[in-house]
Amino acid sequence: MEEKNQTEEKFETVVLELRRVCHVRAGGKKLRFRAVVVCGNKKGKVGLGKDSATDAAFAIEKATKKAMKNLIEIPIVDGTIPHEVFAKYQASKVLLKPQKKGRGLVAGGPVRVICRLAGIKDICAKILGKSKNKLTNAVATLKALQKLKKPENADSSTKTN
Repeated sequence: MEEKNQTEEKFETVVLELRRVCHVRAGGKKLRFRAVVVCGNKKGKVGLGKDSATDAAFAIEKATKKAMKNLIEIPIVDGTIPHEVFAKYQASKVLLKPQKKGRGLVAGGPVRVICRLAGIKDICAKILGKSKNKLTNAVATLKALQKLKKPENADSSTKTN
């Protein structure tokens, strides 16, 4: 059991959004809390989880478990992404561009949080959609990061011509 803990990666979690939602039924109002959590190891793995519960702490815990299940791997080259990428999810549109080394994380909102937790140090990102919804912007960012392809330079050492 101790050996497993040593090899296990350290993941950092950030609560992106905690919202009180209300369902109105015939018997009255049913209050719940919806949590949106982002998990990442700052080495190319990041995940998003969304869940709700009657208690805020329980909602965060459930969302964290879902985020750990939905991890995606991102190719990072010299602290940035290999190429420019665009993604759309519902009303959210996100454009991610690679930056030169040392330029920093030029992004805002959920895009900044996701890129920081993924371990991307230099990136230029812009939310092009008019949506202010953090959840849809986060999903659009993850869709864009999933579209990234590993650079051919990394595979050239295994290929023989």
